[in-house]
Amino acid sequence: MSISNSVVEQLLAICTGWRPQMYFKSSLTALSHAMEDLVLNDSDTPLVIASFQRERFYRQEAHRYKRISRKSDQVYVLAAPETDFSHDSTDYETVAFEPTDALAQEWHLVIIGQNYASCLICREKNIPVSPKENNQTTIDPNRRFEGIWTFDRQVTITAAQIMLDRIGIYRPELESKLAQARQLYLSTVEKVNSGIPIDSPLTNPDPFVQRLVTYLQAGQYKLLKANKSLAAKQRKEQLLNSVSDAVRRSLNTKQILQVAVQKLGEGVGVCRCIIYRCHEDDTVATVDREFNSPGIKSVRGQQWQLANNPLFEEAIATTETIRVDNTLEDERITKLALEKGTHKFFQNLIQNYSISSWLLVPIFYHGKLLGVLELHHCEAEPIPWKKHDVALVDAIATQVGVALIQAEAYADLEHLNQQLEALDRTRSNLVAIVGHELRTPLSTIQVCLESLASEPDMPTELSEVMLDTALSDAERMRNLVQDFLTLSRLEGGAVEWNLETLSISECIDLAVSNVKARNHSTKLPQIDNLTTPEDLPLIQVDGEWLVEVLAKLLDNACKFTQADGKIAIAVQTNGGKTLEVTVSDTGRGIETNSLETVFDRFYQEEGALRRSAGGTGLGLAICRQIVKNWGGEIWAESPGKDRGSIFHFTIPIKAANYKSQSF
Repeated sequence: MSISNSVVEQLLAICTGWRPQMYFKSSLTALSHAMEDLVLNDSDTPLVIASFQRERFYRQEAHRYKRISRKSDQVYVLAAPETDFSHDSTDYETVAFEPTDALAQEWHLVIIGQNYASCLICREKNIPVSPKENNQTTIDPNRRFEGIWTFDRQVTITAAQIMLDRIGIYRPELESKLAQARQLYLSTVEKVNSGIPIDSPLTNPDPFVQRLVTYLQAGQYKLLKANKSLAAKQRKEQLLNSVSDAVRRSLNTKQILQVAVQKLGEGVGVCRCIIYRCHEDDTVATVDREFNSPGIKSVRGQQWQLANNPLFEEAIATTETIRVDNTLEDERITKLALEKGTHKFFQNLIQNYSISSWLLVPIFYHGKLLGVLELHHCEAEPIPWKKHDVALVDAIATQVGVALIQAEAYADLEHLNQQLEALDRTRSNLVAIVGHELRTPLSTIQVCLESLASEPDMPTELSEVMLDTALSDAERMRNLVQDFLTLSRLEGGAVEWNLETLSISECIDLAVSNVKARNHSTKLPQIDNLTTPEDLPLIQVDGEWLVEVLAKLLDNACKFTQADGKIAIAVQTNGGKTLEVTVSDTGRGIETNSLETVFDRFYQEEGALRRSAGGTGLGLAICRQIVKNWGGEIWAESPGKDRGSIFHFTIPIKAANYKSQSF
């Protein structure tokens, strides 16, 4: 059988004027021993009822109850059996109750003698442990009890009656002995030995024992407080170590930031923890990484206003953490933000994302701002920030700053290595290009001139061929040198840009004419101009350089497209602010993995020394530099090898045009 009734609740229901007190386990042990010593040191034959939660607790006290049983035959011990504890009447009466009985959560000791009466009726109180404590305390916080300890005879008799009734349920064969106990000890008339003074410690030991318990309780509270402080320090060290270990394993800034917010959010127990990268003069920042507790709205990807933000400005000025314990009352949000015109931004954040308490931590390294770490409480009632939590966040922010600098240094080193590799490839390509593109025409020119000089009687037709060949290769060399000089000027910023308002159609027509004129003796693919001038707005660029881009893209298309192929030029508006020009062909196409590298200097798809088409590999690199200088973009597309290619680039529309179209 299992009984769910609590003895503590039954006693408090009868003794309505009593209120339970809280005791630590050590205090209960001291009280129990004091009450047991009272029995052992007196000649009285009292009723003793002891109830232990588990058999293992009883075993620690079994020797004392064996001695007490020599004083009285009315001794009862109750416990939940674990090994060999059972109903027995050898030295004293043992009662094995069910582990599911309410007694399994209670600790009782009732003593009634002729000259004294005392009871200790308590039940274990479960103290919830917050996640951040993580059960690291050396003292189990659940070993606390609430109940009554008193020398009041009437209360003690009531407690004894409840306990005797419970014993009768488990051991009905003891009913005659229990009836005898009720008759001898549960009389409401106090039988005081006339030979003992009324104020004797034996009849009223309350002052001494009360002082003892008070001392024990105070000591236990101090111990618990010290233990919590140690646990908090241990938690801080563990969290710092875990963040440090995690960020040191990676040189990926995104991974570092995510680990930091995840560990910190879980460790401090906040609703939201975010990080965003920024600099001191930034006006806005985008939330990069975030930790959210379950049910908390995400802010990842949101724009965070920094300009005229009082919290951000104070953090930058002081380089210290900014605490906002109550977002609805803090003057920096309610007053200063209103003066700076950012009050609406804060109000939207507070309302939309339920921010009740705010912690803003700037991440500095050697005076350089790398980003900002923020923690939010989102409860209905604001939660003030604790000093040890703020110190923990500051320490982690320092670790994150060091990790970010290390990651950036590694990224810079990788970038430098890539640049060195690119320079090495450029050097190799330059040697190959010069060796091939310059030596070949020079050799041809030399042979032609030597032939003309050594053969004065050469037929006119042959001498003209020789002369045309020399002039052609000289032009080829001139173009090569011109491309080198042009790219050098563009990359060095030595070009003067003359912006003018133009019609894109006129520039396209001029570029097509130039290409056809330069290749008058060569059959070119069909070039179709698909633009409609009246439908296109005016553009504002340097016309000479725009024609250069168009001409080089057309040259490139002609070079890699068969004579029976087609080339098309099309233009369309792109978002109202730019025109997008496309030059497409049906030629050789571009491999997918080469769509980016085709714009590199000296790029040759077939290799510097194995080419079916001539050229330096500088044309597309020049196009990219020109387009970048006017703020445009250029890119390539291709379905694949031998399936043609499409080159795109953008041109800014004249300001008046796109303004009139946008509004």
